[in-house]
Amino acid sequence: MHRILKRTLLPSLMAASLTGVTLVPAQPAAANTLLRDLGTGAATGAASGAIRGCGSVLNNAVKGAAAGAAVNAANSNRRNPRNRNLAQDAGVGAAAGTVAGAITGGRCRNPLGNAVDGAAAGTVIHILNNRK
Repeated sequence: MHRILKRTLLPSLMAASLTGVTLVPAQPAAANTLLRDLGTGAATGAASGAIRGCGSVLNNAVKGAAAGAAVNAANSNRRNPRNRNLAQDAGVGAAAGTVAGAITGGRCRNPLGNAVDGAAAGTVIHILNNRK
């Protein structure tokens, strides 16, 4: 009976421990990339909105953060993370900025301006992520 338990329990215990060891360190790196893109997008959206003189800082930061999250999601499944496309990042950012601007509203309801804020966030994230 003791041998049977060893033969059935030890392999599954080893597999579970190896899986836990290899998967746990991969998660903080993905979270750090997402948080970096969210922060970069929020800062860029706030700056772009301030330059355009439209909307509150918080509303522009939310639009930029949404663009950052969308750009991160668009590039998270790439085999080579350095193989990014500027037009894709700017387009995804513009689309996310437009949608976030329509949802949040604010005193400046300009879809083109929201797209510009999002595209600026996507472009800055693209430039910063390709510098590595």
